[in-house]
Amino acid sequence: MLVLRRKVGETLVIDENIEVVVLQVEGDRVKLGIQAPKDVEIVRKELLDAVEEENRRARTGPPSADLLRQLKRVSEDRKGEEQGRGE
Repeated sequence: MLVLRRKVGETLVIDENIEVVVLQVEGDRVKLGIQAPKDVEIVRKELLDAVEEENRRARTGPPSADLLRQLKRVSEDRKGEEQGRGE
């Protein structure tokens, strides 16, 4: 991991097309400004980790009661449509 020290107003450049600017430092919080092409996805790591954890639980955990109700409703709707068409 590359570790850099920057002061407010200083910038670092990543891959010639991404700029990260230190905008503000207050206590233990740092405010950064990031300029990058629109096709570059920028996500806070804690949000990415939360989504990955939720996806993992969805794959391994039992289906929720709400999901089961929704599946039942879809199944009943399809049966009703099939009966309406004489199938």
